[in-house]
Amino acid sequence: MLVKQQAVRPAGLTVAQYAALLVLNDHPGVSAAELARRCRVTPQTMTTILRNLEAADLIVRVPHEVHRNVLETRLTEAGRAAFEVADERASAVERRLADEFSAEERETLRALLARCSKVLTEQA
Repeated sequence: MLVKQQAVRPAGLTVAQYAALLVLNDHPGVSAAELARRCRVTPQTMTTILRNLEAADLIVRVPHEVHRNVLETRLTEAGRAAFEVADERASAVERRLADEFSAEERETLRALLARCSKVLTEQA
Protein backbone atom coordinates (compact mmCIF):
# COMPACT_ATOMS: atom_id res chain seq x y z
CA MET A 1 0.00 0.00 0.00
CA LEU A 2 2.88 2.36 0.77
CA VAL A 3 4.22 2.02 -2.77
CA LYS A 4 0.83 2.92 -4.25
CA GLN A 5 0.48 5.83 -1.80
CA GLN A 6 3.86 7.13 -2.96
CA ALA A 7 2.76 6.66 -6.57
CA VAL A 8 -0.41 8.76 -6.27
CA ARG A 9 0.98 11.41 -3.90
CA PRO A 10 2.49 13.58 -6.72
CA ALA A 11 -1.08 14.00 -8.02
CA GLY A 12 -2.05 15.32 -4.59
CA LEU A 13 -4.16 12.25 -3.80
CA THR A 14 -4.41 9.53 -1.20
CA VAL A 15 -5.04 5.94 -2.28
CA ALA A 16 -8.66 6.25 -1.12
CA GLN A 17 -9.13 9.45 -3.12
CA TYR A 18 -7.55 7.83 -6.17
CA ALA A 19 -9.93 4.86 -5.82
CA ALA A 20 -12.90 7.24 -5.74
CA LEU A 21 -11.66 9.12 -8.82
CA LEU A 22 -11.09 5.81 -10.61
CA VAL A 23 -14.73 4.83 -10.06
CA LEU A 24 -15.94 8.31 -11.03
CA ASN A 25 -13.88 8.20 -14.21
CA ASP A 26 -15.56 4.93 -15.20
CA HIS A 27 -19.03 5.77 -13.80
CA PRO A 28 -19.66 9.53 -13.98
CA GLY A 29 -22.58 10.74 -11.90
CA VAL A 30 -22.59 7.86 -9.43
CA SER A 31 -24.08 8.57 -5.99
CA ALA A 32 -21.99 8.71 -2.83
CA ALA A 33 -23.65 5.53 -1.56
CA GLU A 34 -22.77 3.61 -4.73
CA LEU A 35 -19.28 5.08 -4.70
CA ALA A 36 -18.79 3.84 -1.12
CA ARG A 37 -19.93 0.34 -2.14
CA ARG A 38 -17.64 0.23 -5.15
CA CYS A 39 -14.67 1.50 -3.12
CA ARG A 40 -15.51 -0.86 -0.25
CA VAL A 41 -15.59 1.85 2.41
CA THR A 42 -18.31 3.01 4.77
CA PRO A 43 -20.64 5.80 3.69
CA GLN A 44 -19.14 7.95 6.45
CA THR A 45 -15.63 7.42 5.11
CA MET A 46 -16.79 8.21 1.58
CA THR A 47 -18.39 11.44 2.83
CA THR A 48 -15.01 12.53 4.17
CA ILE A 49 -13.24 11.53 0.95
CA LEU A 50 -15.77 13.46 -1.15
CA ARG A 51 -15.58 16.55 1.06
CA ASN A 52 -11.81 16.64 0.63
CA LEU A 53 -12.02 16.08 -3.14
CA GLU A 54 -14.67 18.78 -3.43
CA ALA A 55 -12.60 21.22 -1.35
CA ALA A 56 -9.70 20.61 -3.75
CA ASP A 57 -12.04 21.28 -6.73
CA LEU A 58 -11.45 17.77 -8.08
CA ILE A 59 -15.13 16.81 -8.09
CA VAL A 60 -18.49 18.52 -8.30
CA ARG A 61 -21.72 17.23 -6.76
CA VAL A 62 -25.05 18.22 -8.27
CA PRO A 63 -28.63 17.10 -7.61
CA HIS A 64 -29.91 14.26 -9.81
CA GLU A 65 -32.38 15.46 -12.45
CA VAL A 66 -35.18 13.18 -11.24
CA HIS A 67 -34.21 12.20 -7.69
CA ARG A 68 -33.36 15.65 -6.30
CA ASN A 69 -32.25 14.27 -2.92
CA VAL A 70 -29.49 12.23 -4.62
CA LEU A 71 -26.28 14.05 -5.49
CA GLU A 72 -24.46 12.98 -8.64
CA THR A 73 -20.70 13.15 -8.36
CA ARG A 74 -18.54 14.03 -11.35
CA LEU A 75 -14.89 14.80 -12.02
CA THR A 76 -13.92 18.38 -12.76
CA GLU A 77 -11.23 19.11 -15.35
CA ALA A 78 -8.73 19.38 -12.49
CA GLY A 79 -10.03 16.09 -11.11
CA ARG A 80 -9.60 14.38 -14.45
CA ALA A 81 -6.04 15.73 -14.74
CA ALA A 82 -5.15 14.56 -11.21
CA PHE A 83 -6.71 11.17 -11.91
CA GLU A 84 -4.74 10.73 -15.14
CA VAL A 85 -1.43 11.49 -13.39
CA ALA A 86 -2.25 9.18 -10.48
CA ASP A 87 -3.60 6.43 -12.73
CA GLU A 88 -0.50 6.36 -14.89
CA ARG A 89 1.71 6.08 -11.81
CA ALA A 90 -0.51 3.53 -10.01
CA SER A 91 -0.76 1.41 -13.16
CA ALA A 92 3.04 1.36 -13.38
CA VAL A 93 3.20 -0.03 -9.83
CA GLU A 94 0.65 -2.71 -10.72
CA ARG A 95 2.55 -3.63 -13.90
CA ARG A 96 5.80 -3.99 -11.94
CA LEU A 97 4.04 -6.31 -9.52
CA ALA A 98 2.39 -8.35 -12.28
CA ASP A 99 5.73 -8.72 -14.06
CA GLU A 100 7.00 -10.72 -11.06
CA PHE A 101 4.59 -13.54 -11.90
CA SER A 102 4.17 -15.79 -14.91
CA ALA A 103 0.88 -15.70 -16.80
CA GLU A 104 -0.10 -18.98 -15.14
CA GLU A 105 0.74 -17.63 -11.68
CA ARG A 106 -1.27 -14.46 -12.34
CA GLU A 107 -4.29 -16.54 -13.36
CA THR A 108 -3.97 -18.72 -10.26
CA LEU A 109 -3.70 -15.64 -8.07
CA ARG A 110 -6.78 -14.07 -9.69
CA ALA A 111 -8.76 -17.26 -9.11
CA LEU A 112 -7.67 -17.53 -5.48
CA LEU A 113 -8.47 -13.89 -4.78
CA ALA A 114 -11.87 -14.27 -6.43
CA ARG A 115 -12.60 -17.20 -4.11
CA CYS A 116 -11.51 -15.16 -1.09
CA SER A 117 -13.70 -12.26 -2.17
CA LYS A 118 -16.68 -14.56 -2.69
CA VAL A 119 -16.31 -16.11 0.76
CA LEU A 120 -15.94 -12.73 2.45
CA THR A 121 -18.85 -11.24 0.52
CA GLU A 122 -21.12 -14.16 1.41
CA GLN A 123 -20.24 -13.77 5.10
CA ALA A 124 -21.11 -10.07 5.13
